[in-house]
Amino acid sequence: MTKVMMGSRELELDSRYLTELRSANDILDDTQALQARLQEDGYLFIRGFHNRDEVLQARAQFLQKLHAMGRLDPDAPIEEGKIAADNKSAMWGGGTEQLMPDFPQFLDIVNHPRVMSFFDRLLGGKAMTYDFKWPRAIGHGGNTGAHYDVVYMGRGTKKVYTMWTPFDDVPLEKGTLAMLLGSQHYDKIKGTYGEMDVDRDHVATGWFSEDPIEIVDTYGGQWATSAFEAGDVIIFGMYMMHASLNNSTNRYRISSDTRYQLASEPVDERWVGRKPKGHYAWGSQPMKSVAEARKEWGV
Repeated sequence: MTKVMMGSRELELDSRYLTELRSANDILDDTQALQARLQEDGYLFIRGFHNRDEVLQARAQFLQKLHAMGRLDPDAPIEEGKIAADNKSAMWGGGTEQLMPDFPQFLDIVNHPRVMSFFDRLLGGKAMTYDFKWPRAIGHGGNTGAHYDVVYMGRGTKKVYTMWTPFDDVPLEKGTLAMLLGSQHYDKIKGTYGEMDVDRDHVATGWFSEDPIEIVDTYGGQWATSAFEAGDVIIFGMYMMHASLNNSTNRYRISSDTRYQLASEPVDERWVGRKPKGHYAWGSQPMKSVAEARKEWGV
C-alpha cells in the first residue's frame, strides 16, 4: 500500500483518488495514435524521451549552481543534491541569455532537434518553443497546487503544450508531477478559472486548489502519477489540471517546464524574444485569494 502526500492530503495509490500514469511508448512511432492519446488522456507520458546521460550532465550543472548559491549541505557530496539546513528552493526562470551561462546542457536538451522534430510531428507543422524556460529545484516539503497552465500563458494560441522534464530519477516521495484525469473536460472551470490571466486579474498563486480530494469529490476524475527516471517526460495541454506530490526527501527535486506550439499560431508575447518580460503586472496590485475568486465564479 503506497501512500503519498499532496499538500496536506494523504493519497493512496490504486485508490479512487490516485492511479498510475499510462505510458505512450508503445505508440511512439504512430503520430495519429499519439494525437488521439493526447486528446483522450490529456497527456503523453514518454519514458526515455531524452538521452539519460545528457540529462544527468545537466543535473550536474544545476547542482553546481545550487552549491554556488549555498543551497546544498556542505557536509555531503555535491552529486547527492542534499538540501542545506535552511531548505530553500530555487527558481531560475528566464530566457536563453540568462540561462546559458549556468545551464547550457539544459538548454541543449529542451531545444534539441529531436525534441523539436517530435513536436513538429505531434502538432502537424513547424513547432517553436518559448524562449523563456522554467527550471527549478524544489526543497523538502515543496509541492505545487492544482492549476491549468493557461492562466499564466493564455494570450496567444490555447494550443500550447508543456513538457515537464525531471533531471534525475524521481521516486514518488521526491515529488512527482500528477495529472488530474478528465480535467480537460471540466467545462465550468475552463469557462471561469480557465479564462483568468494572472497579470490582469491579480489572483494569488494562480492555483485552482491546494486540496486534491476536494476537486475529485466535486468534479470527478482521478489523479495519476508515476515514478520518473532521468530521460522521462510528460507532455500536456493548457487545460490539463496538474499538481505535484510533496518532496518528502532531503534531496532537491530538479525539473523544468518548457513550452511548445505551432510557429504559425499566435504567441503569448510575455514568453518570447531576447529578453522575455514574463509576468509584468502580477502582484503589482492587492491580490485576490483563489477562494474569493472561486466564490465569484461559482466553482
